[in-house]
Amino acid sequence: MTSKLRQVYKSILIVILFAAGLILAGIVFPIINYSLDAKRSKDNCNTLKRWWLIWFAKILNLKIKFKGKISKTPALVISNHISWMDIVVLGHLIPGYFVSKSDVLDWPIIGYLARQGGTVFIRRGDKQQVRSTTEKMLWLLKQNRSILAFPEGTTSEGDVILPFHSSLFQPAVLGKSNIQPVLIQYEGKAKTLAPFIGEDEFITHLFRILALPKVEVCLTILPIIQSANRKRTELTELTRNQICSSLTEDYKAKINIS
Repeated sequence: MTSKLRQVYKSILIVILFAAGLILAGIVFPIINYSLDAKRSKDNCNTLKRWWLIWFAKILNLKIKFKGKISKTPALVISNHISWMDIVVLGHLIPGYFVSKSDVLDWPIIGYLARQGGTVFIRRGDKQQVRSTTEKMLWLLKQNRSILAFPEGTTSEGDVILPFHSSLFQPAVLGKSNIQPVLIQYEGKAKTLAPFIGEDEFITHLFRILALPKVEVCLTILPIIQSANRKRTELTELTRNQICSSLTEDYKAKINIS
């Protein structure tokens, strides 16, 4: 199948997927929330959300190479950040709630789906909202829910790990929750096309990705870090160092590992 035909075919599937997502978020989720108690409604909505991401992964034809095993215990999952695809990569494998910058709310369709799916949003530079975000994350962790966060705060080319924002580790400190570090690395043609940076727009970037026959990803699941009796600055450093140290050799020289 040529690149153009593949792009058209996958685009049709994406339109159908997004339409299904709007129905889920706008009709099915409210019905579930109204009909069931809080725990059962969250479980059911999370299952549907995960299936939606699974189909997204199928359309992208994600080919994931694993190093390590994903913990079945709920945790604060911390990952480097390269692309919007990171959400699909992690979200279809690990049930949980994402923490995202508020800019995502402006993305067509995706912003609405993220809000309805329970994403916790952060507004840059708003200290009061940081406290509110910490409370929301802590509540989810206490409910034995996993949270998936990208503490770099922005995306990169993947050859650097930017400094981590330590505030995202505070809920784990307060809740004495496990931290699961994860390293995402795109490979093959996706290595250069996956980064979603600068002035990139979601729809334009999505069409470029849909032209690929497959999206190759190496997902490194690192050992759990215990947060008990540790300060958030220590946890921030430990987690970032683990992720930095797991970069492939050709990247390591470009990283300033503290």
